Amino acid sequence: MSTTTVTDPHQKRTVRLVFAALMLVMLLASLSQTVLSTALPTIVGSLDGADHIAWVMTAYLLGMTVTMPIYGRLGDRLGRKPMLLLAIVLFTIGSLVGALAQDMTVLIAGRAVQGLGGGGLMVLSQAAIADVVPARERGKYMGILGAVFGLSSVAGPLLGGWFTEGPGWRWTFWINVPLGVLAFAAVVMLLHIPAVEQARTRVDRLGMALLAIATSALILAATWGGHQYDWNSPQIIGLAVTTVVAAIAFVLVERRAEEPVMPLALFRDRNFNLTTVGVIILGVAMFGSLSYLPTYLQMSVGVDATHAGLMMIPMMGGMLVTSITVGQAVSRTGRYRWYPIAGALVTGLGLFLLSTIDIGDSRWVIEGSLLVLGIGIGLGMQVLTLIVQNSFSHRIVGTATAANNFFRQVGGTLGAAAVGSIFTSRLTESLSTKLPAAGGGSSSLTPDSVAQLPQEIHDIVVGAYNEALMPIFLWLAPLTLVSAAVLWFVHEKPLRHTIEAAKKDESFGEQTLDAAEAMTGAER
Repeated sequence: MSTTTVTDPHQKRTVRLVFAALMLVMLLASLSQTVLSTALPTIVGSLDGADHIAWVMTAYLLGMTVTMPIYGRLGDRLGRKPMLLLAIVLFTIGSLVGALAQDMTVLIAGRAVQGLGGGGLMVLSQAAIADVVPARERGKYMGILGAVFGLSSVAGPLLGGWFTEGPGWRWTFWINVPLGVLAFAAVVMLLHIPAVEQARTRVDRLGMALLAIATSALILAATWGGHQYDWNSPQIIGLAVTTVVAAIAFVLVERRAEEPVMPLALFRDRNFNLTTVGVIILGVAMFGSLSYLPTYLQMSVGVDATHAGLMMIPMMGGMLVTSITVGQAVSRTGRYRWYPIAGALVTGLGLFLLSTIDIGDSRWVIEGSLLVLGIGIGLGMQVLTLIVQNSFSHRIVGTATAANNFFRQVGGTLGAAAVGSIFTSRLTESLSTKLPAAGGGSSSLTPDSVAQLPQEIHDIVVGAYNEALMPIFLWLAPLTLVSAAVLWFVHEKPLRHTIEAAKKDESFGEQTLDAAEAMTGAER
């Protein structure tokens, strides 16, 4: 088995250039999850599509989440470079369609195509690092990628607000076109990964289809439940049943598939199972809080969209600095087990601090709470991905990385949906009680309309927003304790100093995977 280490100065310089290209790819994918959040009101007003506003975000989310495992598996089988180039092309085409859209149908279609590319950008940019950097040195690179993700989480709404108030909302799409072209050229010129010779085996089309159906039904149920349809409505119940049936069928198919899209043997690894629980809870906490804090800041603090984005900077700064620092420490010491445990506990503290915020608290109190939350997320996010990558042989690192991202995205979707449903229900109930003349109608409230209300009514509405959202963060905090308890049992395997070259003519079925993992374990 051949090995690779990053020791030669020329090779180090090449790795840095490759990493710069992958950072741009990650930025493209992660920005598109949040950049439209502050632009949506203007977009639906321009295209007269308020009835379809949820689909603008849901279409991207669906496309990205469904394709993550597929890109991971095909990247291992066909090579990451061609799959990454395909993802960039799809993402750029989707951005172009969105920029030119004259109605909501075309815009939603563009967002769906963006999502089909975005899933590959997110997964393959992380997996490609494993092709050029050994696990022992990978921590510092993964830390920077985590910082890029954190940066985009806050910069997205800020950039969206700036484009909307400046050159226009279409620039939230136009900006991706030159960036996509630049990313494509950078990957072509800089990312040189040895070609992977593959045995002739069948692609797991049925498994991919069932996974897409189960994931789509779950995301739609979580997104629509409590908003567009009641939780006990035939539509939501039907989606729940579809999710369960498709998931069971998926497991049965994967047990027999020659080339499973998500090999069940992954779940025989203890660290993979433990980190899966960890990333799901991290996704719930992160996306559950990020989804509605900008709205709360506009409604309760009285700032505009741009300033709401600026108030999220401490969270971004906490994630950025901590993620980079932890990555450097992991590469230097080779120790990593305690970081995600500490991250879970600090994230819980951040959620608790957010739950104590009341009307009239200074912005420093809010921003300080967000800083603590960002530090907690930065401590664990990319380390969990590194643990997964280090638990399997290099030839399936893309599949394992994709599965890790997939479950984090599902957790984030469920977290955002749960927080949104509870928040909306509590807000409507509160306004119905305190302002019965308004009929509890919160859907017509905007930051501008709230600011223009008489002081007495304004205080009631602002108080209702605070009472509806802040306690939810306290309810989320115990989940982080569960995460810390689960991650306590992670086995700290030594980080490999080399990159294993994939063997020729290998089957990726479960029996071969088991043998390969046994061999990897013996080598360690």
